[in-house]
Amino acid sequence: MHAATLPPRDLLLALAVVAVWGTNFVVIRIGLDHLPPLLFAGLRFVLAALPGVFLVARPTASLKNLAAYGLLIGAGQFGLLFIALQSEIAPGLASLVVQVQVFFTIGLSIWLTGERVRGYQWAALALAVAGIGVIAGHTDATTTPLGLGLVILAGLSWAGGNMVARASGVRNMLPYVIWGGLFSAPPLLALSLVLEGWDAIRDGLVRADAATWAAVLWQSVGNALFGYAVWGWLLARHPAALITPMALLVPIFGMGASALWLGEPLPAWKIGAAALVMTGLAIGVLYPRWRQP
Repeated sequence: MHAATLPPRDLLLALAVVAVWGTNFVVIRIGLDHLPPLLFAGLRFVLAALPGVFLVARPTASLKNLAAYGLLIGAGQFGLLFIALQSEIAPGLASLVVQVQVFFTIGLSIWLTGERVRGYQWAALALAVAGIGVIAGHTDATTTPLGLGLVILAGLSWAGGNMVARASGVRNMLPYVIWGGLFSAPPLLALSLVLEGWDAIRDGLVRADAATWAAVLWQSVGNALFGYAVWGWLLARHPAALITPMALLVPIFGMGASALWLGEPLPAWKIGAAALVMTGLAIGVLYPRWRQP
């Protein structure tokens, strides 16, 4: 039975998921203290896929679809994001900028289906672009143009992964994410060997401490498995209109965690940029629901 509001238990579960997803950017930054970015990303997907593929049945999606999803989300979204977070962008800003995936997803959907772009979507996009422009105008040693570009490309890859997942017709995303990891890990590990080199891989594994491996587990078990499992469970029990807007809190947790744990400053320009992007996201996600009777 679908309720008009979330019961306290389910509200807390939804908040737990967005908190894990938001603080994940800080956790990535911690893991990158010892592990090269592509190796770190590859290990994330290894542990997300194994031993899960032996415990859950393969989803009905084709291998081609799973491979496309794995490449876009693995080498595309997370590979680029981890590289950017190593030294090119602050985690809090990354958690905000990568949310442009919402607009990329809308744009790809419109392009593929021929749907007309609506006025509120243009307004939402304009606000988000204005926010990104504010960030671009304040690049410095902590957030470089390269880092901003890499995170935007990560958002585009995420949007592509969203479209591939939608085309699969799969409703239970947990097995899909687990099996998709089989196609994410190999290219990331191969790229790590080619671009980062065996010496960096060996040194990273040798220097990895308990905090490093906790970051890898947080990525795989917390962010991927717990997050998708609980989110899918909530979507199965409640209308999407109640659940999906909660994802707007991810950048709030991301920027807050980065400020608290890493000392990332929150000057007026950064808060203003966040307000513009978040307002654009809110309009893009919520306006169609506000108009419903």
